[in-house]
Amino acid sequence: MTEADFAFLRLLLQQRSGLSLSADKRYLAESRLSILCRRRGIADLASLIDQLRYGRNRALESAVVDAMTTNETLFFRDKTPFELFRNVILPERMAANAATRTLRIWCAAVSSGQEAYSLAMLIDEAADRLAGWKIDILGTDISAEILDKARAGVYSQFEVQRGLPIQMLLKHFHQHGDTWRVSERLRAMVEFRQHNLLESSEHFGRFDVIFCRNVLIYFDVPTKMKVLDLLTPRLFASGAFVLGTPETVLGLSTKLAVDPEHRGLHRPVSNIVSASDRFTGREAFAGWRG
Repeated sequence: MTEADFAFLRLLLQQRSGLSLSADKRYLAESRLSILCRRRGIADLASLIDQLRYGRNRALESAVVDAMTTNETLFFRDKTPFELFRNVILPERMAANAATRTLRIWCAAVSSGQEAYSLAMLIDEAADRLAGWKIDILGTDISAEILDKARAGVYSQFEVQRGLPIQMLLKHFHQHGDTWRVSERLRAMVEFRQHNLLESSEHFGRFDVIFCRNVLIYFDVPTKMKVLDLLTPRLFASGAFVLGTPETVLGLSTKLAVDPEHRGLHRPVSNIVSASDRFTGREAFAGWRG
């Protein structure tokens, strides 16, 4: 791949997905995109770049973004955010939403679904206390291909061994040969939708909790600020915003503040949200879910 072609690719990825590909990642790009060329019957990388540069093929652009997106995830990844959800966020939201008996969670950049299903398992633990509640978990990702895997809820033996306690595996999964499938009960709790974090998410309504972990690390500073500016209005004023361990909003957002007591937890600076906003947000979600 020539310098000019690599520069074009870096700009395309930045504009389409926010992915900031550093100059030393040319080998990675060549490796991943060579596989894409073979799958699509494209002669070589030069031909691929030409098609991207002159063909205006949105499907091919999306395939390139998919190929270059890192989809590394596992069940209960990093543990601390899930302990935070179980011990702090969930009890807090149950008290705050006792009148409406609804709970809405958004997992942004959900990849192959392990984070969303991990949260669903924790919610299932509290099933007795949440009887009669309407629970909605939205998982979004830019990659259509990875979302197909998330919707199927089928994982290899290797994938379920990474971070998933054996008790939860046996309770919430059904074995089919060498694979394990998430139970219908959990799959019914989660809705997966394709979404680009650089685009408006207003149509999703508002959420009690937003998980956006380990995605900002791939963006440059202006893109991080844009993503946070787009996500923050989707959070109820009393809600919780969870980032990955190496991530922060400091210097990136004036609308979110770090919770001094809980690492990785952030709160909206404003504590005011009108009843009409809350109603509109929930109705919007109900509308698109069907």
